[in-house]
Amino acid sequence: MPRPSILLLGANGQVGHALRTTLASLGEVVSCTRAELDLGQAANLPDAMAALVARVKPAVIVNAAAYTAVDRAESDADAAYVLNAVVPGLLAQAAEAVGACLVHYSTDYVFDGTQASAYQETDPTHPLSVYGQTKLQGEQAVAHACPRHLIFRTSWVVSAHGGNFLKTMLKAGQERDSLRVVADQFGAPTSARLIAQTTTQILMQLLGQPADDPRWGLYHLVAGGQTNWHAYAQYVLTQARAAGWPVKVDPASITAIATADYPVAATRPMNSRLDTTKIQQTFHLPLPDWKAGVDAVLAELALSEIKHAK
Repeated sequence: MPRPSILLLGANGQVGHALRTTLASLGEVVSCTRAELDLGQAANLPDAMAALVARVKPAVIVNAAAYTAVDRAESDADAAYVLNAVVPGLLAQAAEAVGACLVHYSTDYVFDGTQASAYQETDPTHPLSVYGQTKLQGEQAVAHACPRHLIFRTSWVVSAHGGNFLKTMLKAGQERDSLRVVADQFGAPTSARLIAQTTTQILMQLLGQPADDPRWGLYHLVAGGQTNWHAYAQYVLTQARAAGWPVKVDPASITAIATADYPVAATRPMNSRLDTTKIQQTFHLPLPDWKAGVDAVLAELALSEIKHAK
C-alpha cells in the first residue's frame, strides 16, 4: 500500500524543521518553504495554492508557515494578514477540495492574558496585537473551510534550529556582564520537537477518519509546567554553565523587570498558560515538563558546537 503524501509548508521554521523528520514516519513528505512559494503576492495566492495542492495530491497538509515577527506586524499588518489569515483559509479550501485533512498552528496571542487560570480551548478570545488578531482569523478560516482539521495553539516555541529566546539568552549570557529580563509574563517553553512528535502521533490516530469524527478540531499543545521569562533565562544559563558553556553572567544576578520596563510595539499577554487537558485526554498523550524540552535543545546546541569546533 503506498504511503500517503504529506504537504508541509513552512519547512524552514522551528516547527517545520522538526516536522520534516517526524512526519517522514507517516508518509512521503513534500516540503515547501516560503522562498519556494511566494506567499507575499496576494493576487496570485488562490491559483498558487490550488496548483500546489493539485500537483502534490496530499492526504495531509501541514501548515507551519506564519508571519511571526510580532512587533513588526504592528506596522506591517497587511503582510501579517496574508500569511496568517489568508493563506490558511486558502489551504483549507484546497484541502477540502482534494479530500485532505489540514493541520494548522496557532498561538496563545489569541487571548488577552488577563485570566487568572490557564486558558481552555472554549475560553473567549481577545487578541491584543495584529499578530494575535491575524492568527485568530486564520483559525476561523481553517475551521470554516475544512471540517477535517487540527488546529494546535502553542506558545514560547524553542528549538536548536532558528531564532528564539533560549538562543538569545545563551548568546547574551556569554557576551554581557548583566541581563534584565521580564518576570511578570507566564507560560510554558515548548520544544518544536514536542510539537512535531505530538502532531505526528495524533495524525497516526486520525488519518483516514471521516469529518464527523469528534476528535478533529482545536487543541492547546504546550509542554507541562509553567515559568516566566526571568526564571526561564536563569534556568537556561544555569544549565549552560553547568555543561561548560562560557557564561559570564551569574544566573542568580539576572535582574527581574516588569513588562512596563521593557516597551515593545505589540502588547503581550501576561498569562500565556494554556490548559492541555483536552489533548491529553482525547489522544492519551502525556506532555512532559518544559524543562525536558529545554534540556534537549541545550544538549543539541552543545553537540553542534563540538562538531563545529572540529
